[in-house]
Amino acid sequence: MENGHAKYRVAVIGSGNWGSVASRLIASNTAKLPSFYDEVRMWVFEEILPTGKKLSESINEENENCKYLPGIKLGPNVIADPDLESAVKDANMLVFVTPHQFVEGICKKLVGKLRPGAEAISLIKGMEVKMEGPCMISKLIADTLEINCCVLMGANIANEASILTIAVEKFSEATIGYRKDKEVANRWAKLFTTPYFLVSINYLAGLVDGLDMGNNTKAAIMRIGLREMRAFSKLLFPSVRDNTFFESCGVADLITTCRMYIHCSQLTIKQTNTEKSFDELEAEMLHGQKLQELFPLLSTVHEICIGQLPPTSIVEYSEHTPNLSLIGGPTPFY
Repeated sequence: MENGHAKYRVAVIGSGNWGSVASRLIASNTAKLPSFYDEVRMWVFEEILPTGKKLSESINEENENCKYLPGIKLGPNVIADPDLESAVKDANMLVFVTPHQFVEGICKKLVGKLRPGAEAISLIKGMEVKMEGPCMISKLIADTLEINCCVLMGANIANEASILTIAVEKFSEATIGYRKDKEVANRWAKLFTTPYFLVSINYLAGLVDGLDMGNNTKAAIMRIGLREMRAFSKLLFPSVRDNTFFESCGVADLITTCRMYIHCSQLTIKQTNTEKSFDELEAEMLHGQKLQELFPLLSTVHEICIGQLPPTSIVEYSEHTPNLSLIGGPTPFY
């Protein structure tokens, strides 16, 4: 509290390329916004560089992450800290930007170590698959640490080219999702927004390009992919809103990823701790329907990925009309 007004201290948990760019973005704003303390602590998973120097020491001496974001100055108010508890101890705004498989372990180390009233935001794509079903990273953070957790997602993917777009201050955008408090979401937006970063199925297009099928076919595949993404999301999370798919984290992300055509998205179901066959689980969970009936495009891509169908099948799946009767609400993407 300063002059009767709350001040916020930010810690970034993660120091890869996206974590370093996020720290740079945030630090440029904390340095000039009176409601934030200048310093931004960035937790670094310690590594020894080929020079023999520790990564955290190198970042603090050179103001640059020479391993994950070389050539980009982070800002003098970014401090690398290899001690997780030390990095977060004074912070009341936590930015999670680590590989998703490490989030649960990190959160368990932080239980009971955070300031009262701390808020979090996740910049992490992906989800955890647990016995009881899929779990969003933001929910994993919120449940483990018993704090509120927003989400920032946009038309970017975790590869060097897209991260560098933001690092060199070319225009990009993202969307913040929140569950409880809009005022908190607005605070996060203020923290991330800059003149060049505004906060307000990839493999499929690659197949179409590789087969020289043209832009019209690619557009059709992307449109149908968005329709099935919406249906799949509603099957897992019935409360999801249709307008989410029109945000930067929805259709814009889909377009960007498809244009990059570097990742392969596959639909998988994991059988754990059960003696039931895949067919039995499918019938039980989908009330007698088949995955191919609900998600013909996703199913076709999966079969292409595992070698059961030729790449040309990407345009043949449309002979099968999807049955989305399990998914409530209108289906505006036909």
